[in-house]
Amino acid sequence: MSVVSKVILKADDELRYPSSGELQGIKEFLDTGLFRIKIAETLAENEKKIVDQASRELFRKRPDFRAPGGNAAGQKQYNQCLRDFGWYLRLVTYGVLAGDKEPIEQIGLIGVKEMYNSLGVPMAGMVEAIRCLKEAALALLSKEEAEETAPYFDYIIQYMS
Repeated sequence: MSVVSKVILKADDELRYPSSGELQGIKEFLDTGLFRIKIAETLAENEKKIVDQASRELFRKRPDFRAPGGNAAGQKQYNQCLRDFGWYLRLVTYGVLAGDKEPIEQIGLIGVKEMYNSLGVPMAGMVEAIRCLKEAALALLSKEEAEETAPYFDYIIQYMS
């Protein structure tokens, strides 16, 4: 949920107008809008490059995932793995745009551990995959953009750990 939505809902719950401090928070959020949009555009426009780099790095570190019996051994499993990389990258862009981790949790993390466990996907492998995705994505961003974006990857990593 965005800063704007949170302020409105809180004020409405308390049957009042937003305070000057809350309005200042909204102003600061809106002032960073173009910055957050630029990050989201960079990530979206480079999704294939980021996913390719992250998957190469993951499978270099963990060749057992591609070996017979590994979770990405067959072409179907490998494609599903790449699909998940893109999905997590998209979740990060949602967080960046909202300026909040809540969309990541609500859209993509509730039940994720249970799902991967039921599929026999090791959570340690998923954590490593997200780390590789983070490194590949942040490498395309400026220092300031990377500092803004990293906590969203870290949130996913922490949730899966």
